[in-house]
Amino acid sequence: MSLRLSPALVRAALGVSLLFSAHAALADRAHLMLDAETGKVLEAENPDQQNFPASLTKMMTLYLTFDALHKGSLKWEDKLVLSANAESKDPFKYALGAGKTITVKEAVLGMIVLSANDAAVAVAEHFSGSEADFGKVMTQKAHALGMTNTVFTNPAGLPDPVQVSTAKDMATLGLALMRDFPEEFKLFSTRKFVFRGMKLHGHNRMMASYQGVDGIKTGYTQAAGYNLVTSASRNGKRVIGVVIGAKSAGERDQQMTDMLNKHLGGETKSAKR
Repeated sequence: MSLRLSPALVRAALGVSLLFSAHAALADRAHLMLDAETGKVLEAENPDQQNFPASLTKMMTLYLTFDALHKGSLKWEDKLVLSANAESKDPFKYALGAGKTITVKEAVLGMIVLSANDAAVAVAEHFSGSEADFGKVMTQKAHALGMTNTVFTNPAGLPDPVQVSTAKDMATLGLALMRDFPEEFKLFSTRKFVFRGMKLHGHNRMMASYQGVDGIKTGYTQAAGYNLVTSASRNGKRVIGVVIGAKSAGERDQQMTDMLNKHLGGETKSAKR
């Protein structure tokens, strides 16, 4: 007698298999710092090991948004619909309710400052109709930028065992954002903004604790650990640093602070815990 598995059971088994495969490929932690002017890697640990990017993923969603703005297929005041799917994406979100709209500018600031998942999904669904299809566009652009060890499957960075990247690839993306969209890149230094009468504050503590830091993005999930991509300049030198897989936000920020002190020089200053 042959055994026939239901489609649901097959999908579940495949998901477990992918999960174990992904975990087997992940490094415990990784970091990298490069000179933003020359692209030279200044130091690195496990730079090419795949890890879960968490909300660092939104950097690519923002790259594609900026690209559409430059091409004229999107305008800052265009309205994006928050679907029921977008509304379901906890924990960080505008939480306006399904069917409500936000502008592209609100979506961009929401992703940068709040790491708003519903804003990221609204962008993806506007462009491609679904998160999965947008993930394919994200991956294609990643590979075109030289991010050869990256696969994206959703725009927000929410857990998916298939969605992986590396410290080197994330540094490459940070550099591409800075190079390709210098005006829009300035938005990454936004620490707070007013949204429909509400004052909203971000949680990238490096901008408050280290002089010269001007973004870029934090990330966290239980599987990924605490991630961070940072752009900073001091003494006429600019660097991009990446920390992936730290055990706490304080540890992540301190590691970034130590790397910045080492490669930018100047007064040593501990990250706030």
